[in-house]
Amino acid sequence: MSLSNKLSITDVDVKGKRVLIRRQSSNPIAQTFAQKASTIPRHPQTPANKTPLQVDFNVPLDADKNITNNQRIVGALPTIKYALENGAKSVILMSHLGRPNGSPNEKYSLKPVVPELEKLLGKKVTFAPDCVGPEVEEIVNKAEDGAVILLENLRFHIEEEGSAKDKDGNKIKADKAQVEAFRKGLTALGDVYINDAFGTAHRAHSSMVGVDLPQKASGFLVKKELEYFAKALEEPQRPFLAILGGAKVSDKIQLIDNLLDKVNTLIICGGMAFTFKKTLEGVSIGNSLFDEAGSKTVGNLVEKAKAKGVKLVLPVDYITADKFDKDANTGYATDKDGIPDGWQGLDCGEESVKLYKEAIAEAKTILWNGPAGVFEFDKFANGTKATLDAVVDAVQKDGKIVIIGGGDTATVAKKYGVEDKLSHVSTGGGASLELLEGKELPGVTALSNHSASSRPHQSLFTFDFRNPAARAVFQVAQSSPIWLFYSPKAS
Repeated sequence: MSLSNKLSITDVDVKGKRVLIRRQSSNPIAQTFAQKASTIPRHPQTPANKTPLQVDFNVPLDADKNITNNQRIVGALPTIKYALENGAKSVILMSHLGRPNGSPNEKYSLKPVVPELEKLLGKKVTFAPDCVGPEVEEIVNKAEDGAVILLENLRFHIEEEGSAKDKDGNKIKADKAQVEAFRKGLTALGDVYINDAFGTAHRAHSSMVGVDLPQKASGFLVKKELEYFAKALEEPQRPFLAILGGAKVSDKIQLIDNLLDKVNTLIICGGMAFTFKKTLEGVSIGNSLFDEAGSKTVGNLVEKAKAKGVKLVLPVDYITADKFDKDANTGYATDKDGIPDGWQGLDCGEESVKLYKEAIAEAKTILWNGPAGVFEFDKFANGTKATLDAVVDAVQKDGKIVIIGGGDTATVAKKYGVEDKLSHVSTGGGASLELLEGKELPGVTALSNHSASSRPHQSLFTFDFRNPAARAVFQVAQSSPIWLFYSPKAS
């Protein structure tokens, strides 16, 4: 799957069309860090000129259904505005919110998004009480030119995700015929499909892979994600450095293995570094995280790094704690002395940070996934903050490419207010991780490719030579080679 060969909204003509945009969302109720450790009707054919957009309005709501963070709505605006400014007949927005388990639930309605979206767009937004069906189609087909329509939560239908759980917690699968009908219902709403929901791109949900329109392109958010991940995974400026944190080696085996084929230097930090240190060097790690299953793969990963000529960088000193708590007593340990029993490493020390900074200074492309320590606790945030400062300087002072791979590392960038000082901060946690692991993302694979067949032919010329035994036919297509078919003179 080539990330750099996908159509984007700027490659398609949206004038006079119904643009269907898919966007992503976040948890319906805001959560702190501590809190986180149907019958489908038949659909008649609809007229052309709609643009459905797949968007992400999974925004956090408080108990009174007020939006507490409008970041994802703001993120959708460039794509929506582009479609409107370029003459779209209408813009149809589809998204999900929370986990309503495949059936309608007022708690997860997208209706509270409407006032915020109207305020940000400066125009009326029509809310459809469902996402498929005759009533929705009538709303879309009778909409005035330039209308913006927000569909109800896609996940109110089991056919969106393909499964749900019954009241006893047992998994139930959606009927295949109903899934197909649901997908046809979504397809009937638009003429051009735009996916701007990168955070859901690793899910083969109906709205991600089942909309059957001739042109399926990325919105600006997904376009940027693909452009930057292509810079890292397809044609990186070298030296290429990856910084990988996280708790368990076994959770990152596929990620490490895939990146060893691509990087020049790899920093292993965070909790999983202790498994490497104990397994490879026999360092005493006290009560620090140790991944028994992951330790069995460490040797193979190191051998692959050697074979590929990849330099491995591991921490050499640690900030320790007598318990996993923000108010824990702290200590300091080195590889030589080890971490005492009853203590655990929750951050790296200054000597480790120096090693990280040296690797960052040498690199031209830097990919970071996973913090260097327990940054949520101020006493153990220095290693992560110092590493963040170094990569910010790499961008701001040296013009290097720094990509933050979503998840906790994106949270770090947001916490310290430097998102706009980095080359790219991914919006997709699971999606970015699977991409870095070398997996194909269903939502990206489903997008149309740049090719001669996806672009209109400019002209077709046929030449008959005076000699009837010879003919040449030239077919000229936009961005395609000129083919010559020639029959030689008969002997």
